[in-house]
Amino acid sequence: MTYRNPPTTPRKSATFDDYTLSEIRRAAATGIYDIRGAGAKRKLPHFDDLLVLGASISRYPLEGYRERCDTSVVLGSRHAKKPIELKIPITIAGMSFGSLSGPAKEALGRGATLSGTSTTTGDGGMTEEERGHSQTLVYQYLPSRYGMNPRDLRRADAIEIVVGQGAKPGGGGMLLGQKISDRVAEMRTLPKGIDQRSASRHPDWTGPDDLEIKILELREITDWEKPIYVKVGGARPYYDTALAVKSGADVVVIDGMQGGTAATQEVFIENVGQPTLACIRPAVQALQDLGMHRKVQLIVSGGIRNGADVAKALALGVDAVSIGTAALVALGDNDPRWEAEYNELGTTAGAYDDWHEGRDPAGITTQDPELMKRVDPIAAGRRLANYLKVMTLEAQTIARACGKNSLHNLEPEDLVALTIEAAAMAGVPLAGTNWIPGKNGF
Repeated sequence: MTYRNPPTTPRKSATFDDYTLSEIRRAAATGIYDIRGAGAKRKLPHFDDLLVLGASISRYPLEGYRERCDTSVVLGSRHAKKPIELKIPITIAGMSFGSLSGPAKEALGRGATLSGTSTTTGDGGMTEEERGHSQTLVYQYLPSRYGMNPRDLRRADAIEIVVGQGAKPGGGGMLLGQKISDRVAEMRTLPKGIDQRSASRHPDWTGPDDLEIKILELREITDWEKPIYVKVGGARPYYDTALAVKSGADVVVIDGMQGGTAATQEVFIENVGQPTLACIRPAVQALQDLGMHRKVQLIVSGGIRNGADVAKALALGVDAVSIGTAALVALGDNDPRWEAEYNELGTTAGAYDDWHEGRDPAGITTQDPELMKRVDPIAAGRRLANYLKVMTLEAQTIARACGKNSLHNLEPEDLVALTIEAAAMAGVPLAGTNWIPGKNGF
C-alpha cells in the first residue's frame, strides 16, 4: 500500500496578490506604466478609525429639533477685503473643464450654489457656464497656466494657488489627447487631440520667498479683494503650512493621498504622500505655533465621504473640508445603471477610474458629445445639493450629541481612536485609555 501525503492547499502570496501579478504581466506586455484617475485605493488609516464621544452625564447634549447648531464659515479673513462667507463648511474641490465635461462642471456650480457653498475651477480656466451658475467660485492658479487670464482672476471670488495635489505631490497633471476637444484646445491654447502634460512646479517661483511675491502680485491684480488660498499635496504638512502662512496665504488647503486626480501614474497615486488623517494635526500644529489658528483658515480634502468625516475633521481643528470624488458620484459617476457599458470597458461600476480615456458612460469625465448628453446639469446639481444637505445634517447631529451649538466648537477632546496608528496620527487617545502614542515620552 502506497502512502500519499495529503495535498497542501494552494496559498496565494499577500505580497504578490492577483492585482500585483496582473500589473506585472501588463507592464511586461506593454513596457509603459499604468495611468488612471481617482485617489489611493489601498487601505489607509482614515476617519473610520476615529469615534466621537457623545454626551452623557459629564456633557450636556443639545436637542436636535429645537436648539441651533451653526454650520457657517468665513474663509479668507486675514487680508482680503471680501472674504468668502459660506453656509456650510463643505466645498467642492478643483476639477478642470477638460477632465470633466461642460455639463458636469455646470452641475457642480449649480449644486454648490443651492447649498450655499463654493466650487472651484481646476486646470484649464473658467467656463461661462461654471461662472454663471456658481454663486461662489474659486479660481485655481496652476503651474500650467492653461486658460489663465487676469480678467477671470478678477471675476473669481477667491484664488487658489495650486502647489500640488494629494494624489501626486511633486507631480504634474495629464490630459490625454482624446479629451482635447476644439473647445478645450482653444481654452488651453493647445493643438486639438495632442496629449497635454502640466508642469510639476510653477515657472516663475521656486520657494516661499518667491511665493510671497506671487501672492502680492495676485492681490494687486484683484485690488486686494479676493482671498488667496495655497493648496499643497499632503507630504510635509507642518512645514508647508508654516511656509504658506509666512508667504501671506489667507487659506491653506491640504490634500491627502486619498484625494483624486484626473490622471496620473498608478505608482504615484498609491505610494507618494500621506493619508489625509495624518496631515491634519501637523498642519493645525503649525498654525497654532504661529498664533494663526482660525486667523488663517485650514481646508482639508481627500476621501471625505459623509457628515461623520466632516465632524471628525473639524474636531481635529480644520475650518472646512473639500470633496471631489464624492461630488462626482453624487452627480452620477460610477452609477450601476451604466453597468453593461462599464463591463464593455473592462471594469465595473464602483471601480471605473480610466477617466483619462474620455469614454465615461456617465458623461462626466468625457468630452464625447453623445456621452455628455447623459448629464442633465439641473438634475445632477440637485442631486449634489441633496448630498451636501445630508452631509451637513449628519455633521450637525454629531455636534449636537457632543453638546456643541456650532460645528466649529468640536474639538480633539470629542474623539478617540480605534487603532494605535490613528491615535498617533490624530493626536487623540486610544479608545479605553488616556494614551496618545508619541506623547509624554511614550
